[in-house]
Amino acid sequence: MSAGIVYLIGAGPGDPGLITVKGLECLQKADVVVYDYLANEELIGHAREGAEKIYVGKKGGDHTLPQDQINDLIIAKAKEGKSVARLKGGDPFIFGRGGEEAEELARAGILFEIVPGVTSAIAAPAFAGIPLTHRDFTSTVAFITGHEDPTKGESKIAWDKISTGIGTLVFLMGAGNLDRIARELMKNGRDPETPVALIRWGTLPQQETVLGKLSSIGEAARSRKLKPPVIILVGEVVALRDQLNWFETLPLFGKKILVTRAREQASDLSRRLRALGGIPVEFPTIGILPPESWADVDHCLTQMMMYDWIIFTSVNGVRFVMDRLVALGRDVRNLKGPRVCAIGPKTAGALEALKVRVSFVPREYRAEAIFEGFKREKLRGKNILIPRARVARDVLPEELRKAGAVVDVVEVYRTVLPKENIPEIRELLKKGEVSALTFTSSSTVSNFVEMVGKEEARALTAGIPVAAIGPITAEKARELGIQTTVMPREYTIPALVQALADYFKKNINHRDHREHRGKNELDTDKHR
Repeated sequence: MSAGIVYLIGAGPGDPGLITVKGLECLQKADVVVYDYLANEELIGHAREGAEKIYVGKKGGDHTLPQDQINDLIIAKAKEGKSVARLKGGDPFIFGRGGEEAEELARAGILFEIVPGVTSAIAAPAFAGIPLTHRDFTSTVAFITGHEDPTKGESKIAWDKISTGIGTLVFLMGAGNLDRIARELMKNGRDPETPVALIRWGTLPQQETVLGKLSSIGEAARSRKLKPPVIILVGEVVALRDQLNWFETLPLFGKKILVTRAREQASDLSRRLRALGGIPVEFPTIGILPPESWADVDHCLTQMMMYDWIIFTSVNGVRFVMDRLVALGRDVRNLKGPRVCAIGPKTAGALEALKVRVSFVPREYRAEAIFEGFKREKLRGKNILIPRARVARDVLPEELRKAGAVVDVVEVYRTVLPKENIPEIRELLKKGEVSALTFTSSSTVSNFVEMVGKEEARALTAGIPVAAIGPITAEKARELGIQTTVMPREYTIPALVQALADYFKKNINHRDHREHRGKNELDTDKHR
């Protein structure tokens, strides 16, 4: 049996994009992933297929596994000859007990490697617009546990030294001890007027920032019912937040936005929403499966040279055609015969990535615009192939046939109605916890209505901004009783997200940054 290895990986502060390249590489090749409460679950999706995933998180004193059992677990897995990714929130060596785990691995003779991570002590203040050091304020910073081991007896924190000897103090895991921390600092000489920031869920769209002064921050936290995980930041640099608050001013910050695309396609839209501070709630209304029979597809693909045009109306069509060509022992060169049309830039991009030359992309990304573009062609007698879903609008093949073309429409994939998450989404909508809905095709609207019920769909979406990618989708929504609020001029995902951002900028007071100041407001001029 080959020797196992344990990678102690810092998962970063919460935002899944803040894991290191090396950390992600180790995660992707591991046989076993052992992860904590503060490690973003989205990262677990990067584990290789078949990897064992074990949650050992600790939340508010509720331990799935005590630390000694976690140590035993990772040692046992490594002794089985497996590679283990021990995924820890933040950095494993900054209040992450990574040192203890490494000690146990060393004693057991297990090979291990430390992969540092971005600690929340640095990242949360950065996302709150607060630099830990600044030449006009301070050149010193200290990281301090806000939750000392209760079995220690006396505190090992030198309050008399840090209270006045360090410019910026960052306390981790200190929400439950906030009053004591403030009291100890003031008792040991820290000015009661010192600005304080409490940052909850730093780097995530749920980030919440509470501002106050050392003398009143406890009261401010209680009024907001602030719960862990919270970073406590004490120092004059907090005053810089008024100028540097970049994250919580993003146009979609903190807004839950329903994404109804198929799961295979949702990632791009979700990523763009997150980039603007949004919280995508993925509710796939379309499941995508291969056709029940490949017979018609295979016949057309083996006779590709007979076609004058092949029209792709979606990225899915491109993907399934390419996959089938491979299954038939053929390759992309089979598409060199006919000229190729793509309904929009995304579909064209998928083809061009495969070195397939796209001859035509309509100005408007819909079937009618394809036909308008083809009017310049002599269509009579032309052979045209349209690989698409079983359920799709027939306007394009019908118009092409009227113009004299010979059109073969083949089903290269089929769409089905998913069943999962319906009660959860219905409840979110009922509670008013969804800030906007997005529909990227008429079928996403139809399926959404079928999944939640026609009458209920009208009631649940009333008063919520609805973003439709184009007029066909908006018309289908109108037919089903759902009013479209937002529609981009260009019918693409980037344009849809930008239109949604513009809507919130214009129509909603989106600068409610989840920020609260204590009764004694920070006098920012005093601290400049």
